[in-house]
Amino acid sequence: MNAVRVATYNIHKGVQGVGPRRRLEIHNLGHAVEQIDADIVCLQEVRKLHRIEERHFARWPELPQANYLAPEGYEAVYRTNAHTRHGEHGNAVLSRWPVVTHQHEDISDHRFEQRGLLHVEVLMHGQAVHVVVVHLGLIRSSRTRQVEQLQRFIEREVPASAPLLVAGDFNDWGTLVEQAMERVSLTSFKGANQFTFPARLPLAQLDYVYARGLLPLGVHVPRGRIWWRMSDHLPLIAEFTLPAGGIAPAGT
Repeated sequence: MNAVRVATYNIHKGVQGVGPRRRLEIHNLGHAVEQIDADIVCLQEVRKLHRIEERHFARWPELPQANYLAPEGYEAVYRTNAHTRHGEHGNAVLSRWPVVTHQHEDISDHRFEQRGLLHVEVLMHGQAVHVVVVHLGLIRSSRTRQVEQLQRFIEREVPASAPLLVAGDFNDWGTLVEQAMERVSLTSFKGANQFTFPARLPLAQLDYVYARGLLPLGVHVPRGRIWWRMSDHLPLIAEFTLPAGGIAPAGT
């Protein structure tokens, strides 16, 4: 058995607060990602660029946020979900393990919310492990259609026998996503005190790591002032074991 540590974190574009009182948190988030020490870090609301914020903050990193947050030795994969007037943002995967392939699919349901999924295949402990990062919509009917699209994507792009992780901000306060994931044999940890939103006084779990073909070991959500200051979400960290064997990626 091989241990696998996975984190999902909505970083709120690296900025907290509104108006002139907003503050840059991307540097603290860099330290947080290092402290989490995960094999795979799945990020949402990651900025590649934003021209207004670049001018506003003197210490805005020169690198895109995904590359800036990647600890030494990690690969960063970023794909855009939303184009805005002054920049863009999307999902990212930071991987301690070699990235074999990656792709993006638009799952936007209407023109007011641009959403996407990022699919990354990594070679972990000699096995191909598929990772899908999602950020679903705010409207329940949109999430229903987006989850159905996610299910079709998994059936089309991920071999049924391959280890699979699906992580992200699901924006779901009920059981819609959990029931849909179970229909494609994906399960998450069940238990108390895994609330991730809002970070300062968590009332709900919006962030999940679902798995297929990996054995769960545990899950926890870091708490305290240093965490709720950095984003409106708290990170969720899950640990698994990857059984020996599995499918090798094409070309290896």
